[in-house]
Formats: sequence, structure tokens, C-alpha cells
Amino acid sequence: MADAIGSGFGFGTLGRGVALAALIGVVGVQALPGRALAQSGTQTEAQTDAQAGTVAALRPEVAALMETMRIADIVAILREEGIEYGRTLETDMFPGAGGSGWQATVGLIYDGARMEGAFGASLNTALEGQGEATEAARAFFGSDIGQKVLRLEIEARRALLDDGTEEAAKVAWQEMAAEGGARVDLLEAFVAANDLVESNVMGALNSNLAFYQGMVEGGAFGEEMTEEQMLSDTWAQEPEIRASTSDWIYPYLALAYGPLSDAELQQYIDFSLSPAGQALNVALFAAFDDVFTPVAKALGLAVARQMQGQDI
Repeated sequence: MADAIGSGFGFGTLGRGVALAALIGVVGVQALPGRALAQSGTQTEAQTDAQAGTVAALRPEVAALMETMRIADIVAILREEGIEYGRTLETDMFPGAGGSGWQATVGLIYDGARMEGAFGASLNTALEGQGEATEAARAFFGSDIGQKVLRLEIEARRALLDDGTEEAAKVAWQEMAAEGGARVDLLEAFVAANDLVESNVMGALNSNLAFYQGMVEGGAFGEEMTEEQMLSDTWAQEPEIRASTSDWIYPYLALAYGPLSDAELQQYIDFSLSPAGQALNVALFAAFDDVFTPVAKALGLAVARQMQGQDI
């Protein structure tokens, strides 16, 4: 992530380590409650199986919504981004010292079944008692325009795994923004409708704090760091995170929604502003937080132990 986030509904969270990027400089070397991982930062096979089973235990309407919204495909891309971010952490914090053991640890932390299970469990809770909103959301994303925007979001997110494509998207957005016009106005309206900047900044701060907590738990700082110090250092990163968020999200949206007509994009904005769209957006951000806060803490713990030469 020094990329920032994803889109409105398909990717309402940070991508490729943006949430944690600021911490690399602070450590020297990404608040909602999260689900705890194993102390080592990894999980047993039994734990993974149990969490994967959470998807099957969802209320039928929530399971159907997740399938319609292609959440499994989204999680698969986020896992790819996470594994790549693990390589960045190794390069920046303990170059050449991670090896296959570190790669295996990162793979377990970004376990797709666990992530999808945690996401589903959180969404199940957040949408409880909101049957009408859930059905309306499923109807929209199951429609031709809904499936089109989901496909475009996923394709763009996958394309941005390539650094060259990401840089080209940023240049294209800069040129578009300089010229102004209806498409720029629509993209800005979409960001505002889904509160993408503010919600992603808060998600990043939550992840950064969790990363700190993991590193402290792993003994990375040698002496006790207080919660107050962690909070202070985390909030100090807010301006950088906010700038990174805006710098990433507009190029991503411009790339993703390029094939949409203005009328189609307006249709998406209209759904985003509806009661169902607003309820879904809140639920999705909560779900992504519940997925990535424990991931960030597990990464911090794993990094701390790796830097000290401990078994992970």
C-alpha cells in the first residue's frame, strides 16, 4: 500500500501495504476490535478450517451477497498484494534474512480462507436486521451494471499489481484532473458518496496501530512502549496516509471506471447514496477492518521476531 485503498464497494480497504508503509520509517526499519491470530502470527490447520467454515454458517442472504459481489475473488487479490508486501517488508527491515521461512509466515498470515471467513463473519454481524438493505445491495450488484463495475474494479486492482501500470494510471489521472470536466466531477462525487478517503485513512491508522502493538509484543523496541506513545506515533502519520490515500485512489478509480459511461457511473453513485448503499458501505469497511487489523498485528509480531532471529 504506499498505495492507498480500493474502490467503493469492491475494495473498501488498503492495498499492498499502504497502511503500514509509514511505519517502516518510524520503526527504522499498515479502532475496531480485530480477531486474534495465533501468538506466533500464524495459524494451525484446525484454526484455518474452523474460520473457513464461518462462510458456510452465514445467513443465506449474506452468503448470497458475498457471492454476488465476488468477495472470494477480491480476497484472492488482496492476498497477492499482501504476499508482495511481505517481500517489501523483508527488503526494508531485514534484507536477505527472511528466506523461505519468512515467505511461509507471510503466506499463513494472509491465509485466504481465514480472511474470507473473518470478512463474512463481520459482514454477517454488521448487516443483521438489515434484510431490505442486503437484498437491495444484492439486486444492484447482481444487475448488469453491478456485475460490470465489479468486473472492472477487480481487473483494475489486478492490473495495478504491476508497478508500471500503476505509474501510468497516476500520470493519466494527473492529466485528467488538470483538464477537469464531467468525469473528474463524477469521480470526486463517487469518492464523497462512499467516504473513501476518510474511511480508508481510519482503516490505515487502525492497521498501523495494530502493527505497532505486534512489534511491541514481539519485543522489537527493547524496552516498553506505552499505548499512549503508540497512539501518538500512529496519529503523527495521518497527514502522510491521507495524502497517499488520495494519490492512489483517484488513479485507481479513473482506470477502473474508464469503460463506464457517465450515465453508468452516475447510476453507481446513486446506489451509493441510497440507504442500502450507505448501509453496505459501513458494513464493508467494518469487515475489512476486522480482516486487516489482526493481519497487521500478526505482521508486526512476525517482523519483530524475525529481526531478533527468533523462530516465527
